[in-house]
Amino acid sequence: MDMSDLLTLVLVLLGVLSLLGVAVIGFVMWRYRVPPRGLIAMIAALVYLASPVDLLPEVMLGPIGLLDDAGAVAAAAVFVYKLVTVKRRLEDAGVRGRRKPDLLD
Repeated sequence: MDMSDLLTLVLVLLGVLSLLGVAVIGFVMWRYRVPPRGLIAMIAALVYLASPVDLLPEVMLGPIGLLDDAGAVAAAAVFVYKLVTVKRRLEDAGVRGRRKPDLLD
């Protein structure tokens, strides 16, 4: 396998992983009605995973270099989970999102 085949394989894998990430984000947004802040957190984690800029590079550290990637995904997942939990509690209490001010009052 020469270098161009390896580069093609890496690019295809990154494309597939990006599409999978977008599909997961879309499903979570649809299923749990995540607020826009959660969407931003999920996209930021996906961009961090796909970007070549990394705090702990996998090339030098091997599997230990994946810890910061896992941390970014875990932080985004916890943030989105808390957003969904708070939103459900508010809806159960009868609060239905933002209301427009009533100008007649």
